[in-house]
Amino acid sequence: MTDNEKTIADFIAAWSRLDVDELVGFFAPDGVYHNMPTQPVAGHAALRAFIGAFVKDWTSTTWDVLTLVSRGDVVVAERLDRTRVGDKPVDLPCCGVFQMENGKIKVWRDYFDMGTYVSALRA
Repeated sequence: MTDNEKTIADFIAAWSRLDVDELVGFFAPDGVYHNMPTQPVAGHAALRAFIGAFVKDWTSTTWDVLTLVSRGDVVVAERLDRTRVGDKPVDLPCCGVFQMENGKIKVWRDYFDMGTYVSALRA
């Protein structure tokens, strides 16, 4: 496993702790998180607000890594995110593409179907 792959594996595992400050710490100061169905968010303050709002109703989450590959400063992680929002289970297939810089996430683009997430919340 490369250093970049290890950082992303650690980042994915950190989500289960739902600690927003810990998660933001994986990003470069000007890092970008782009949930592809929404607008990108850049910088630690904006990331902290966005991630905090995103996880505020989550009671637990575990992300299963299905595939983790890299080339240079790019890491691709195919995942199944298993989250409980309140008492509702949400299993969301995702694929994240991470551009790394000096051991930090410079850009994270996450691809998933928003309809899958929303439908699970309505069930």
